Amino acid sequence: MISLLIVDDHPVVRDGLRGMFSADPRFEVLGEAGDGAEAITAGVKLRPDVILMDLRMPRTDGVTAIEELAKRGVASRILVLTTYDTDSDVLPAIQAGATGYLLKDAPREELFRAVEAAAQGKAMLSPAVATRLMGQMRQPTSGPLSHREREVLELIARGSTNREAAKKLFISEATVKTHLLHVYAKLGVNDRAAAVATAFSQGYLTPRG
Repeated sequence: MISLLIVDDHPVVRDGLRGMFSADPRFEVLGEAGDGAEAITAGVKLRPDVILMDLRMPRTDGVTAIEELAKRGVASRILVLTTYDTDSDVLPAIQAGATGYLLKDAPREELFRAVEAAAQGKAMLSPAVATRLMGQMRQPTSGPLSHREREVLELIARGSTNREAAKKLFISEATVKTHLLHVYAKLGVNDRAAAVATAFSQGYLTPRG
């Protein structure tokens, strides 16, 4: 049985999801939360297998909640369930550590499969979201390295593996890989060693005394 926490600011949506999952013996709903702040509190207390997370909520949004749950060591898998599939919603959620991303118009069985996949640590993305992410991977952002990209690169320069860097930054290993791909594209390199060398030469990294 997979335990769940349902996070959404609309009571009707929460009631519908609770009824849907409670009626299936594969799932157990441990609790609900009406915004990101409540989700953090409930996630720390209940430690469900999977958290169904809306994104746009009052007080604390879903992405902030995902990041905070990771910082607090909550190992629950996060499955985003939202109405929005724009880049400004999808990418931050995935980078924050969401295991999957579905839209609220997903059929019941697709949602059930996504929760089961998330519980096993497998990614589950709606077709629209997968298309957006593939587009981003093919056309990485240009310009200077972001703060998080520099953090990842500094850990790699100190010898950390992707898994070790993910643990230290409280993000997923997949997110570390995504940041590194963006770093490679921005620096015009193809591997970790070249990225570190180029970062030193361009002043992104400085030697430690």
